[in-house]
Amino acid sequence: MTPAAVIFDCDGVLVDSEMISISVLVDTIRAAGLDMDERAAFSLFLGQSIAQTVKILESDFGIPVSESQLAAMRATINARFTRDLKPIPGAGEAAAAIALPKCVASSSNPDRVRLSLDVTGLLPLFDPHIFSSSQVARGKPDPDLFLFAADQLSVSPERCVVVEDSIAGLKAAKRAGMTAIGFIGGSHAEACGLAEAVAAENPVAILTDLTRLPALIHAMGA
Repeated sequence: MTPAAVIFDCDGVLVDSEMISISVLVDTIRAAGLDMDERAAFSLFLGQSIAQTVKILESDFGIPVSESQLAAMRATINARFTRDLKPIPGAGEAAAAIALPKCVASSSNPDRVRLSLDVTGLLPLFDPHIFSSSQVARGKPDPDLFLFAADQLSVSPERCVVVEDSIAGLKAAKRAGMTAIGFIGGSHAEACGLAEAVAAENPVAILTDLTRLPALIHAMGA
């Protein structure tokens, strides 16, 4: 398969956001009376949309999440991102070196994705090809978002390469008929046992350094 497009997840792949997001979520869960640590939260919610996260909290743990609580969580995360968020090392270099069409396809809402890319200086590398699970019926691990992204890029799914750090995202890529590359270079990787979980999904490659991505993409087309 010669790649014709590269689809990047955002959180944990392009921006080092997962530790920030999960700490805010865990604080909310603990405030509701459930003692959940970050590792457990990562295993349940990494790669999930906020809608799916709320659904899991309500159905599996009996924790209702009100609109005001959601708004407070989003405001806290956005403030933390604006103050603390950094790009994954090598993300800008890798994206700039890939001449193929590329996009971002994230479970986060569009405003948060754009904020993440903007404060880390990555937005010009992808704009306007920035897609969110809010644009499709089903988020990851269903394939809808990646299929939508491929359609927007006018590239067939089987010629798309997806770079993902989450199990939900890797499953979505495979269900879309795309080539999946696992990335485990974010600061959250060790905290949530990401290496073992990603390896279990059998992606074609697992990277800890995004600067290796352009050569890997090139080799796929050789």
